[in-house]
Amino acid sequence: MALGPRLEVRQSLSQKMTPQLQQAIQLLQLNSVQIAEFVKSEVEKNPLLEMATPEPEVYSPLPSSSATTEHDAGPFQNIASKVSLTEFLRAQLREMRLPAEDLELALIVADEIDPDGYLREPVSDVAGRYHIRSKDIVQGLKLVQRCEPAGVGARNLRECLALQLQDRDRFDPAMRTLIENVELAINGDSAELARLCRVSQDDIEDMLLEIRALNPKPGARFGEDPVLTTAPDVFVSINDAGHVKVEISTLNLPKVLVNNIYATEISGQSDEARAYISECRTRANWLVRSLEQRARTILKVSTEIASFQKDFFRHGVSGLKPLTRKTIAKRIKMHESTVGRIANGKYLSCAHGNFELRYFFSSSIGSINGGQGFSATLVQNRMLSMIKSERSTDVLSDDKIVTMLRDEGIDIARRTVAKYREQMGVPSSSVRRRQKAGTGKV
Repeated sequence: MALGPRLEVRQSLSQKMTPQLQQAIQLLQLNSVQIAEFVKSEVEKNPLLEMATPEPEVYSPLPSSSATTEHDAGPFQNIASKVSLTEFLRAQLREMRLPAEDLELALIVADEIDPDGYLREPVSDVAGRYHIRSKDIVQGLKLVQRCEPAGVGARNLRECLALQLQDRDRFDPAMRTLIENVELAINGDSAELARLCRVSQDDIEDMLLEIRALNPKPGARFGEDPVLTTAPDVFVSINDAGHVKVEISTLNLPKVLVNNIYATEISGQSDEARAYISECRTRANWLVRSLEQRARTILKVSTEIASFQKDFFRHGVSGLKPLTRKTIAKRIKMHESTVGRIANGKYLSCAHGNFELRYFFSSSIGSINGGQGFSATLVQNRMLSMIKSERSTDVLSDDKIVTMLRDEGIDIARRTVAKYREQMGVPSSSVRRRQKAGTGKV
């Protein structure tokens, strides 16, 4: 076969997002405070845009309820820092100058990272929601784990500690063995750790000091600077007829107007002025439409969530049902990724407190009698209630919690109880027993 230059015509199809579509997706991800800042920036750049003077609005915080845990301080008690962990990660990823495909995967993972720095949702679930392969999500996760703070993107405590030790170049074989057997450190069995790690007792003590100097929640520092209050995006209430009512909040929702009179005055001066005004008008009209679409989308998703979880708004956490983003997406004929963007960072205020929309999504735990399953969030709250009410003389083991939950009709395995306990930051029964006796020590 002869080699030489030749011309070929090929036909192919590909999907590309326009800059307008990319910015529309970006607006969906912003919370009410961030959207106000974005609009203010656009108004400063575009002479045709004006901020409408908001009408005075009387707002009285809805009362909290004992049915909540961390959300019982009222609607305006959720505080965000100047830069969120997600924003911090996204900025670092963009600075890496990654190929476009790798960057998109890493940004997807960054959006799924919990505020304390962990990726708690299974990789397979994230991959399924975005209709991509699990190995692609793992690839994106590895890129996120290269970011600061060290330990971010871990899926459990062991991986978090390992990532921080790798960052310090201290993850040698002995330290790896210690991390793999960290429960022995929690139980105070340093002699067995020394044997497994093949080091002396003094070395184990030094290694444990290094472990204690690590940060088990690398993302927590992003919530320490209380500068911006996260206002609710929607309000949910129960009317006199017992029906759930959903209203979008206008408290922090910016309203912009297009000044067409000014545009007419300027556009008649020169060709250059007309071209500039035409571009400004296009951007201004796009922003107005995007803000309206964003508000409609938030209301649509929130209304469907409230409809599905109406028992929660009537009875509190005991009425919470298992729910996935896919379920909501199917019911409102919307893409699952759009529901995910709406759920992250948007808050709902009701009689039980202020909740992020994604709080209402949780997996299902089976029922003993084969009936409707239980929400994982409900089960976690029930576990926390049991542990908080335990006596120092009768600390509940994971097996005992399993028995108590099964008595309530919840079909749960011991490993699931242990996983939920670790996710909530609750130590094991042996550690809690020592803590209640006044001798708790890691």
